Amino acid sequence: MIKNSMNHHQLKMSLFAFSIAFMLHLLLFSTAPLSTIIMKEMNLSHAGFAFIFGIAMISLVASRIPWGLIGDHIGFRNAFRIALPISAIAAVIRPFTQSYATLLLTQLALGFGLLSVLPILPILVKKSFQKTSTGFATGIYVAGFAAGNATAIAFTPSLLNFISWRTILFIYALIPVLVSAFWWILIPATHLKTETIQLSQFKVILRDRSLWILLLLVIAGMGGYDTLATWIPKIIEMKNLSPSVATLLPLGFFFSGPIIGFVSDRLKNRNSLLTLMGIVTLLSTLGINTSHHALFNLSLFIAGFCLNSILTISLAIPAELERYASSVGGVVGVISSLGNVGPLALPVVFGSLIDLTGTYRVSIIFISLFSGLIITLCSRSKYF
Repeated sequence: MIKNSMNHHQLKMSLFAFSIAFMLHLLLFSTAPLSTIIMKEMNLSHAGFAFIFGIAMISLVASRIPWGLIGDHIGFRNAFRIALPISAIAAVIRPFTQSYATLLLTQLALGFGLLSVLPILPILVKKSFQKTSTGFATGIYVAGFAAGNATAIAFTPSLLNFISWRTILFIYALIPVLVSAFWWILIPATHLKTETIQLSQFKVILRDRSLWILLLLVIAGMGGYDTLATWIPKIIEMKNLSPSVATLLPLGFFFSGPIIGFVSDRLKNRNSLLTLMGIVTLLSTLGINTSHHALFNLSLFIAGFCLNSILTISLAIPAELERYASSVGGVVGVISSLGNVGPLALPVVFGSLIDLTGTYRVSIIFISLFSGLIITLCSRSKYF
């Protein structure tokens, strides 16, 4: 039976995990509502602006596997002591960049620090929670991603009415400074243990077919969501709608984490749940093309809910399977690092299709088919 309450240590770790996830998406997606002003100031195309987000994904692809292995070896407390200050420094420098090239460099450094989060947080869950509640615990911190995304999309445009985009990014940079200080000062070492994985063990894991199915799910889920999160503010601008409508996407994301995590903890087989999420992802993403305002709003919410459900399930599975007991960070490092082929390439493809066609509709059809079909096909796997 899954416990309905957390002890003090679990509550503290859940709050920290939520906060660090919030910080990650706030800093990454805060540039999305600034697209028009940054494109104008730096004379960028849609594809050029998309690469501001994509460059962070490049550092992610290069660093998440090492971060995961580091987390398995020295423990997540020590790993975060390295990663959080890097994130804070890069975030503070970013607002002061004066050219496109230097902005890309700070995004690269920011990505290196921030994107340690995904392989290390599952280790935190494994160490702090029972195996029967890993889905719910994962859902809690995944909801932090949504909260950060919602804040970036909804709050940033309002701030632009009063302060410059550089000042906004500087204010946001204070958050990783505080989180880093919180982690160094307030988290005791007594709860944290380390595990070491041998290279031969990791090679065996790489031959596990379930890891590659998880990878495809992460590509579809993260790639689909991050692409929509990057371009929904621009689509809403094209539709002449209120910028606040964009919060419906991360709102679906927010509710999905705890709900799907809670449900998946109670399922012996997740295939039916994954099938349902794949089909609904395809239909709801296509619904973004509608000119009917209420249906557009509903489609945004459901698309965010379904795409995030895939991420929650994919991150919970490594934390609960015994064959990954000493390599949670390494496994999540692999699927989240290689999985960012989606967030790296898909937003650029999406923007390039807008440049090519002059409309967002073809881009929406592309991303709905890509994510929906991959999720549905992977749901037929025998591993979940």
